[in-house]
Amino acid sequence: MKVGIVGAGMVGSSAGYALAVMGLASSVVLVDQNHDLAVAQAEDIAHAVPFLSSTIVEAADYVGLAEASVIILAAGVSQKPGESRLALLERNAAVFKDVVGNVLAVAPDAILLIASNPVDIMTQITQRISGLPANRVIGSGTILDTARFRSLLGRHLGISPQSVHAYVLGEHGDSEVLAWSNAKVGSLSLADIAAQVGSPITEHVRATIDDGVRNAAYKIIKGKGATYYGIGAGLARIIKAIAQDQHDVLTVSCVTPEIVGVKDVALSIPRVVGAEGIETDLMPDLVSAECDGLEKSARLLKDSVESIRL
Repeated sequence: MKVGIVGAGMVGSSAGYALAVMGLASSVVLVDQNHDLAVAQAEDIAHAVPFLSSTIVEAADYVGLAEASVIILAAGVSQKPGESRLALLERNAAVFKDVVGNVLAVAPDAILLIASNPVDIMTQITQRISGLPANRVIGSGTILDTARFRSLLGRHLGISPQSVHAYVLGEHGDSEVLAWSNAKVGSLSLADIAAQVGSPITEHVRATIDDGVRNAAYKIIKGKGATYYGIGAGLARIIKAIAQDQHDVLTVSCVTPEIVGVKDVALSIPRVVGAEGIETDLMPDLVSAECDGLEKSARLLKDSVESIRL
């Protein structure tokens, strides 16, 4: 499989590195407005490949994306001092209009994987601009938030996070919803596993984990300026599901016809991902407070995207 990445900054290059070292793609092509940056990132990643895989990593212009099966969009502009969130969104929408046009001109059959923030809104904008079916325009959504949730639960319980089945729903952002009510470890509920291993899930534990998930990005950005390793691996995980047609359940974002009474909005719920992109939505059973939180998150996203001029 050939994978393209538009935007060779820290997120795009981390995704490229993860793809290369995991050997998930036969070819990874980096494209960036700053071609020298794309060349430098491609060369650096390529030098790691002989230790771990046989992936070909190179830099190119848009023509180099031809025949790519999946293209990660990790481009965008940074917020200016004093600039409103809406103004930033409109500038990013303008950037994406140009990028998506260039991508589809050479790779019209590619699945588009959106990594740029705010990812849910940019996913919906990309689907509008591209005119592609919603299942082929996938946002990374809450895949990273879900990983953080599982990591912290696993750490508390002394269990591998890969054995924890818990999901974060809604916006990849402040309004996200941690679905505590249906979280499991193996086949056991959280209450049962916590009792068996002697690590109860108290209100303090819940609050600490909620804070650790919801505010993880702020803490990382404060310490080192940006987050990129986690989302880079998350993007590679989505591509693995596509490349190997795994029919995996992942919390990714796409435009959803209706959810909790809100129509035509991009946000994350568990979805089955395979070779054709998103195959099926899996709406989990939630308690009333979680449903209310998901509806609030959906309405916030819907209001934001409707305010943007394309």
